[in-house]
Amino acid sequence: MLKEFKSHIDTNLSFLSKKKVLIACSGGLDSVVLTILCHSLDMFCSIAHCNFKLRAEESDGDQIFTENLANHLDIPFFVTSFETNNYAKEYALSTQMAARKLRYDWFRELLNQHDFDYVLTAHHLDDSLETFLINLSRGTGIEGLLGIPEVNDIYVRPLLPFSRDQILQYATEHKLQWREDSSNKSTKYVRNKLRHLVIPELLSVNHTFLQNFETTIENLRTTHSFINEQVGRLKQELFEYSGTETIKISIDSLLGFENPKGYLFLLLKEYGFTAWDDILDLLTAQSGKQIFSSTHRLIKDRTFIILSPLNKIVTKQSYKIPEDEHMIMIPSGILKFKEVTEMSEIDLKTIYVDKKTLKYPLIVRKWKEGDYFYPIGMKGKKKVSKYCKDEKLSVLAKERVFLLCSEEDVVWVINYRADNRFKITPTTDQIVKITIT
Repeated sequence: MLKEFKSHIDTNLSFLSKKKVLIACSGGLDSVVLTILCHSLDMFCSIAHCNFKLRAEESDGDQIFTENLANHLDIPFFVTSFETNNYAKEYALSTQMAARKLRYDWFRELLNQHDFDYVLTAHHLDDSLETFLINLSRGTGIEGLLGIPEVNDIYVRPLLPFSRDQILQYATEHKLQWREDSSNKSTKYVRNKLRHLVIPELLSVNHTFLQNFETTIENLRTTHSFINEQVGRLKQELFEYSGTETIKISIDSLLGFENPKGYLFLLLKEYGFTAWDDILDLLTAQSGKQIFSSTHRLIKDRTFIILSPLNKIVTKQSYKIPEDEHMIMIPSGILKFKEVTEMSEIDLKTIYVDKKTLKYPLIVRKWKEGDYFYPIGMKGKKKVSKYCKDEKLSVLAKERVFLLCSEEDVVWVINYRADNRFKITPTTDQIVKITIT
């Protein structure tokens, strides 16, 4: 197995060459074999062991055994212990999830403190099959059927191509010692049920089942890579960016697909959405309907759905501006006030008003139903809501419309139109230039 392991490292994980790696070693069969193999290849490795204090003396025995292994191999040894059950209760986690979080947080600390490049874990082919079956039983997309990734950020799993039987055979032939975790024999956990009850039955039906599974995983990964490439191209065609983070997607284009729900899943899954039936219904819903994930929201807006991050939603409602204030930050930009002697450039981001018409403090606030103003260049008054509709502003753009007000009167629908009542006249002797940048 050492020859096959070396070939796998050289061919597929050559980036590990001359790197400083940390081996997560529990003292069990898999991690002991991984440690011995890496040491045999003269890799620059150290051992890290977690004592989760879940099995009393047995856990302490694992720690002693692992430290002795490190001493025998003359490689650095790192150890820590956790009150796992207390942590699980405090953060309302299962014991397994608590142990996982504690373990990986500690590994990250070690990497930062001691300049390790990677953490190696001893997951193997059987583990990948168990993960596949767990995800399959819960309902999943293609990503959940890819098994355990061989490389995931700083974590590398060099034993993934090897079966548990291969690892056991290597350990037996080389008379290696390891620790048996008594909890692994219990069928209390789903993974152990699959390991002891389901997978043996599958192997009895077809003795090459594990090898066939490995082939299937490779095929799925090839398919997944192809799909990702096509989705990337599709995003280039369908995503219309407004700013850096807001995205508009044509509803007609989505409805033109034979399976809109499937395309929505592929296009939007990275944004944390899960309610795919509701998202599909959004395509034919009334404008203004919204769906939220933990990080983003989707809004139906006429012929588009708009995707935006939650941190872009404007929450503060109003700002007071005293007479001596010359600059203030608001959600739509920086508002600046300057007294000038004459008008110069005029555009949507600049207005000129007669200072005598202003009553301080001025107010910047979000518009609300019932607000109206007298648009400069038009006759009579107009509701702000009607103005936004006539300007064909999206639901998201409407949320970001702010008004500059003098008491209750609108001076400026910021970024859009000034009010006729505050304009410069021949009798104006004090001009205030207001800009938004």
